[in-house]
Amino acid sequence: MSARPTHLTYTTPDGLRLAADAWGDPHRRAVLLMHGGGQTRHAWGGTARALAAEGWYAVAGDLRGHGDSDWAPDGNYAMEAFAHDLTTVARTFAEPPVLVGASLSGLAGLLAQGTATRDGDGRDGTLFAALVLVDVTPRLDAAGARHIVDFMSARLEQGFATLEDAADTIAAYIPHRTRPKDLRGLAKNLRLHPDGRYRWHWDPRFVTGKRPPDVDEEPEHLFACARALRIPTLLVRGRMSDLVTPEAAEEFLAMVPGAQFADVSDAGHMVAGDRNDIFTAAVADFLRRSL
Repeated sequence: MSARPTHLTYTTPDGLRLAADAWGDPHRRAVLLMHGGGQTRHAWGGTARALAAEGWYAVAGDLRGHGDSDWAPDGNYAMEAFAHDLTTVARTFAEPPVLVGASLSGLAGLLAQGTATRDGDGRDGTLFAALVLVDVTPRLDAAGARHIVDFMSARLEQGFATLEDAADTIAAYIPHRTRPKDLRGLAKNLRLHPDGRYRWHWDPRFVTGKRPPDVDEEPEHLFACARALRIPTLLVRGRMSDLVTPEAAEEFLAMVPGAQFADVSDAGHMVAGDRNDIFTAAVADFLRRSL
């Protein structure tokens, strides 16, 4: 297997180009890895390579408005827009892919699968072969969600003078994670602007628009989508998460019969980044047992 990914581009019905990287044999079952709000596809590099080595076709994508994907001209970053994008990408595969969705992508995937089930859309209502929700359930902790949005909003215009400045800011926000000495990975999440300052690699309207990635979504609709799940489902929670409480995890598991659970120690909301080894092992084991 090549260590270098194949670059892919998907086009949504409203004309946005979505960037993705793929590892492995495209004739094998696809595992679609989609990041959380404010991240990029590069968050999945280690996991994608490991899954490809196990025989899966691992595809890591950038959400609209993030990474190398197009920004929405109309600033449409509503949950439904992300769900429609995931539906578009899922339909490009010969058979339903597995979705591994972190945070925002997990909720968008839950909404997309629930819509397909309700409407009989997709392949007999099955858009995804299995669903892995990474530190997200329909019930989010309001204080934790606001903490995330506040961090994303704090340096939107000002940006960072250097990569080291950005690394220090992130280290203060995620004190339990070791600050990296090699900042090349961080550079993939930032853009160097003509004024010499680094800013996040996503559309600021994702946060400043009329519908920011907050807790303004109606959870009852997502609860209904969760109750309608009839595909193998895994909930992965970071034990130090400030977004998914133990009670919220129990609530989700109770409403999704047969759902499996992994609680990753020494990990916060960004589970894959905090403990990639444990996270990847949990996902790989789930896939082996479920498909």
